[in-house]
Amino acid sequence: MTTPTTLTTPRRPASPRPQAVIPAPDRDRGRRVPRPARRDGWPELIDAVKESGQYPTRTEAEDVTRIVLSALGGHVVGDERVDLARALPEEAARAVASQIPAARRLTAAEFVDSVAARIDGATPATARWDVSSVLSVLPALVGDTLVTRVLAQLPPGYALLFGRAELTPAE
Repeated sequence: MTTPTTLTTPRRPASPRPQAVIPAPDRDRGRRVPRPARRDGWPELIDAVKESGQYPTRTEAEDVTRIVLSALGGHVVGDERVDLARALPEEAARAVASQIPAARRLTAAEFVDSVAARIDGATPATARWDVSSVLSVLPALVGDTLVTRVLAQLPPGYALLFGRAELTPAE
C-alpha cells in the first residue's frame, strides 16, 4: 500500500452530494431520521475517499473504505447503526451492518490499531490516515446529525477521526 511519507491533515475532498436529513420524527423518541442514500452511491463514496486520502488508485481507496467501515460497524450499535447503514450506499451499508457488535468498546487509538492489524504493512500512523480518510467523508454523506449521534456512542477521541474538533466542557 502506498502511503504518504509526511502525514498532514488530509484536505477535505469535493464530497458527494450531501444527503438531506428529513425531519421525520421517530415515533418513540422524536429523533431525526436520515433519508436513505442513493443505493448506488458507492462510486461517489470511493471517489471522495480516494481524494481525501490521496490514494493513487480507486482499488486502494475501496479496500481501505471496506476495512474502516467494517471496523466501525462493530462499534456502532442500536438505532445509530441501523440509521448509518440506511444512509450509506448499499455496499458500504453491508460493510457496517454485517459486523458482530464488539464485546468491548475500543478507544480511538485502539480502534486505529485494530484497523492497522487488518491492512498489510500498515503502521498506526498510516492506519490513522486511512481511518480519517474514510470517516471524514461520512458527515457530508450521512449528515452531521447522524454523525453526532454515532459519536455520542463512541469513547472520546473519535471526533478527530471524523474530521471534527473534540471539545470538552471546562470544569
